[in-house]
Amino acid sequence: MKLSPMSCASILAVTAVALSQPMSRLLQKLTMRAIQTKRTYIHLTPTIRKPRKMSLLGDSIGRRCFNRSLFAAAITTPVAAIFCRTALAQNTQAAPVPGAPVSTHNHILDTAVNAIQSKRPIDAMSEFLNGFHFYADDMGRQVEANHFCTHLTEDFHQCVIYDSNQSNAKLIGVEYIVSERVFKSLPDEEKRLWHSHNYEVKSGELIAPGVHEMAEHTFMKDLATTYGKTWHTWQIDRYPNLPTGIPQLMMGFIREGQVKQQMIEDRDKRFGTNTQSLRRDRDNIPWPNIDPGANAWQSGTTVQLVLQELPVKNLRK
Repeated sequence: MKLSPMSCASILAVTAVALSQPMSRLLQKLTMRAIQTKRTYIHLTPTIRKPRKMSLLGDSIGRRCFNRSLFAAAITTPVAAIFCRTALAQNTQAAPVPGAPVSTHNHILDTAVNAIQSKRPIDAMSEFLNGFHFYADDMGRQVEANHFCTHLTEDFHQCVIYDSNQSNAKLIGVEYIVSERVFKSLPDEEKRLWHSHNYEVKSGELIAPGVHEMAEHTFMKDLATTYGKTWHTWQIDRYPNLPTGIPQLMMGFIREGQVKQQMIEDRDKRFGTNTQSLRRDRDNIPWPNIDPGANAWQSGTTVQLVLQELPVKNLRK
């Protein structure tokens, strides 16, 4: 199997960084010795400098430590080489963003920097949830949402939302999730921006892909009483190539027949899940009493963002 120079560069850059750290955590610089575009390999030589007082990562207790062993690197590198082209093919999207493919030069830089830098906010994300949203002022506009969430406290989660769970996924929004206790403390005007999660959980619409059934059931039981405030910064259903337009307030479904069945079937096929089976499994999760301030769109009117021309305050020219 032939590999592109970019694929090989990525694999070898990660391997070089991984191999260097158990040796003595030295600061190293990856240098390209030769890129042979007409063959299936390249040469990457790490240049090892004198050790410094600071560790390679600057924080030995960081979760993203990349302290891999020689054995692990030796095993994973050929495996990655075998499967990397297949993985890239699976990540292809129908509506790519504008621009040329990332160059080999930048791909290598990205890989090296990724291995060296600590990304604590991203590493803290512990939950992956898949569900559906609709625009607060138009239930006909429905979007699949892949949430990657951090559990900051017992009463608060924060999530970034993508259009898929692939490496080339587009960042389309954010959601804040609070407990029932926190939600009840909010002003009435603020509550209008939030939606309940009980039906999403009970119906099986909200899933945690890959999580064992027992663990997922427990997690969903906790989420059933929570509320979410969701903003989509990219109207992906109308502008799939670029984040054109302004952010929009999103809501969640609260009863049977509101979400498009085809969206659920497509999702289940991709993740290997069964929404109807999940609904039966979650039947023993109690229905919470929903605060009347949530799901304000049910009245027939709602709030939504619009562009407005305003004078600039404290302008300095």
